This record gives sequence, C-alpha cells and structure tokens, in this order.
Amino acid sequence: MPVPRRFDRRPPERDTTRINERIRVPEVRLIDDEGNQIGVLKTPDALVFAQERDLDLVEVAPEAHPPVCRVLDYSKYKYEQAQKVKQARKHQQQITVREIKFRPKIAEHDYDTKKHHVERFLKHKDKVKVTIMFRGREVTHPERGTMILDRLAEELSELGVVEQRPMQEGRNMTMMMAPSKAVLTGRLGEVDGDQPSEAGESETAPAGASGDGAATAAAEPTPPAPEPPAAAAEAS
Repeated sequence: MPVPRRFDRRPPERDTTRINERIRVPEVRLIDDEGNQIGVLKTPDALVFAQERDLDLVEVAPEAHPPVCRVLDYSKYKYEQAQKVKQARKHQQQITVREIKFRPKIAEHDYDTKKHHVERFLKHKDKVKVTIMFRGREVTHPERGTMILDRLAEELSELGVVEQRPMQEGRNMTMMMAPSKAVLTGRLGEVDGDQPSEAGESETAPAGASGDGAATAAAEPTPPAPEPPAAAAEAS
C-alpha cells in the first residue's frame, strides 16, 4: 500500500538531467529539434541556438566526449519519457513464486487442502514451489516424497507444468510448477455449446407434427345433431 504523501518523509526524487545553464561543459555535440547533426559547438553558442527557437538545450548523453545535447521542448520530452516508462511497466509481467510444504506421511484430507492451494496459485498465474519436508529417518525413504510430487503433478496437469523435476536438497525435496499454456492464455475451461443431434431432431419432428394435427382437429367445430322427426312435425 503506498504511503500517503503527508506521512512520507523521504525527499522527492531530484531531476538529474542537465538543461540550459546547468550544462557546465565547455562544448557539446548539438542535434537540432528536427534530429539533424549540427556539430560540435561552444556551450554558450548551443544555448543561443536553442533560445532562438524558443526551446531548451538538453543533455541527452553526458558520458559522450563531448556530451551530446538536443534542442527540444524539455517539458514535452519529460512527459514522453514518463509515458514510455509507464508502458514498459504495464507490459512487464510480474512473476510470483509461492511455496507449499507437504510431509511424506500427509493425511488425505490435508493433501486435498494443500492441493487446492496449489490449484488456486496456478490459476492466478503464479509459480509454485512444492516442498516435501523429511524429519528424522524419513529422509531414508525419498520415494515417498517423489510419489506425492508425481501424484500432484499428474492431478494438476491441466493447470500447471513441471518446470523442475523433484530434486533432493538435504532434508527437503522440491519441485517447481508453472502455469500451463491454457491458464496463461485464458483458454482453460472453454466448452463449446451443446448442439442437438440429427437423431434428436428427427425424433422430435413427428411428435410436433402429431401435436399440430391434434390441435387442428380440436379446432374444427362439431356439426349439430339432427332433430327427431316427431319434434319436427309438432313444430310445423
């Protein structure tokens, strides 16, 4: 968490770039505002050259002999340099290494819990250092540690790849895992949408047709029943 400025007692960073009158060398190699080589000039003459164009004389290569200076707008130059640094930091990938420790006689429940932690770290694109800690005479059975590490690597093969095979270091055995390509590219867990099969469509079509026929039959009006002959004679 950044320290608020009012509580930060450190002095602000000083701009060490020498410009204009701060350039103390007797002569400089001058480059104008269009990038053209002017040549070696006396420093006062180079400063006049920059002032005539309402620009600054900026020392860009102080280690050269003579130092190289450019004629430019220093405020704009400083802003552009800050933007370049910002973009470089944005594209720079920060690699974090996590560590999870196992015991060679770890219980199944504890193994599942620690495996879940490794899985979470790999999904966050962190590297994981898995360590098997041996105590006492357990170190005489390194195959138990190898078995745990191989099992872990196999069960998490979709999330991580083994960057360093199990290696014995004193009483510890370590293995390094890195996120898999699927995790780094964000393609993990992509599943295509389900599409109905042709057989399913052919089976549902007749059912839909019979349903439509039933609906049509139900919609047709029922003809009225004819009156009995006797009732018709009385009516006449």
